[in-house]
Amino acid sequence: MTGGKRLEDFLSEKGYITTAELKKIKKIQLSNGKRLSEVIADEDLISEGKLAEILAIATGIPQVSLSRLYISQNVIDLVPEDIARKHTILPIEKDGNSLVIAVSDPYNIFAVDDVKFASGCDIRIVIASKTEIQKAIDTYYKSYSNFKIKETAHTKKELKDAEKVPVVKLVDTIIYQAVKKNASDIHIEPQEKNVRIRYRVDGELVSVMFFDKILLQSVIARIKIMAKLDITKKRIPQDGSFNLEIDDNLIDIRVSTIPTTKGEKAVLRILNRDKFLRNIDQLGFSDRQKEQIYRMLSFPYGMILVCGPTGCGKTTTLYSMINYLNKPNQNIVTLEDPVEYALSGINQIQINPKSGITFATGLRAILRQDPNIIMVGEIRDKETADIAVRAALTGHLVFSTLHTNNALGAITRLLDMGVESYLLASCLVGVISQRLVRKICPICKEKFKASKYEASYLDINDNKEHYIFKGKECEACNFTGYKGRTVVGEIFEVSSPYRELISKRATLKEIESLLYANGYDSMESSAASLVKNGITTLEEMMRVVF
Repeated sequence: MTGGKRLEDFLSEKGYITTAELKKIKKIQLSNGKRLSEVIADEDLISEGKLAEILAIATGIPQVSLSRLYISQNVIDLVPEDIARKHTILPIEKDGNSLVIAVSDPYNIFAVDDVKFASGCDIRIVIASKTEIQKAIDTYYKSYSNFKIKETAHTKKELKDAEKVPVVKLVDTIIYQAVKKNASDIHIEPQEKNVRIRYRVDGELVSVMFFDKILLQSVIARIKIMAKLDITKKRIPQDGSFNLEIDDNLIDIRVSTIPTTKGEKAVLRILNRDKFLRNIDQLGFSDRQKEQIYRMLSFPYGMILVCGPTGCGKTTTLYSMINYLNKPNQNIVTLEDPVEYALSGINQIQINPKSGITFATGLRAILRQDPNIIMVGEIRDKETADIAVRAALTGHLVFSTLHTNNALGAITRLLDMGVESYLLASCLVGVISQRLVRKICPICKEKFKASKYEASYLDINDNKEHYIFKGKECEACNFTGYKGRTVVGEIFEVSSPYRELISKRATLKEIESLLYANGYDSMESSAASLVKNGITTLEEMMRVVF
């Protein structure tokens, strides 16, 4: 089966284990009947990952990373779950009548016999670690039992294809795996001959699987049914949503479909309720920046803005601040497009231009509702800006967002919209500008000496040795070197000296000069601190901040 050396001979020859250790392993093996590789792992003589590498070298059989593979449900169905678990194997690919399976022990001939009998296929093997295979078994075999749709839509006679078990399983698996990988979005994209599935993980899109284009209409129809959309309308964009529960976590999914030249495309935005809402201390701001935020939130009225590009975490920061202020004696009203998360005790309004509810008209209506605190999802035009500013001047604490590159850019943007400088100076409490950077994977993190070039970017000017960090890439981080994201930001607190400058329409250079004289933490310096402290890499800092 292997065409290589016996495992014990190879381990002894290469010095991976001593003669005494081998005797001990053989004695344990005789007493418990386990396979040699299992005993070695149990005794922690060699790690599972290293053992998989050794087995691949000893036998000449390829090693694979299952975290990089996305396996068709049709392939999984060829091998019963009890056989997969009994032998710790996983079917990964079928080519004609040949089935490729991942095994943790290539010397286990009984595994091959059982799989061959169950599938009726010729078997080829590749090697993966035991833990990796067990995780994959849990993912591919257990996804359906843990997947419960909380809201179901009506079905029609012409929806039979969408309700067929293979299509339902395919859609469920795509969503389940996305949630498990902490993806924020799922892209279902028709290509010339197939359909590509991509996940956005830690802000980056990665291809995860392809399936036959013949299934596209059925898959889109299934998603539309779940999101209560009209499956007969294929030539116009549609938006909807649905809720589901995965492993006891409440998941909200927003669905957007749009016609393309190759067929309908769908994007599913995933929001994990149990992970989305964070307190201010969990966002990732520095201690000084958190002090600034809490200080701004102590103001009884005024305007606080959060700035940055799409997908930089503005909504999460806004919700964290709103939730911090959510007390029984406060009437908090929000105007959102869309409502991202249902906050208990807060009055949330969904923008609906068809019904006449825009940011401007909605804000006017809110002001007649006796609010203490108002959150406007985004200031997009002069009318909304004027109403928000006047609300902030008349005893309301107003929160909103702007799409600007930095904190000072918010001042320019509002003045360009036509807001009077003296009104802006009077109402503005502060501006938070932020980005999200990927964090170095803690499992494969390693340090190395910073070059002069790297030190200069981090504003290190001494002649001492300095070390920075990066991820070597491993299974835990899907071989990216990164796992998770954190915020990097700058905060502009508007005190009296700055109000005077804003009121007289001073240039941004004049305001910047005063800020830096007072020790301003810019976006660049905040990101550099994250690099120096081993939280992110210089490459990520350059990609996101510059």
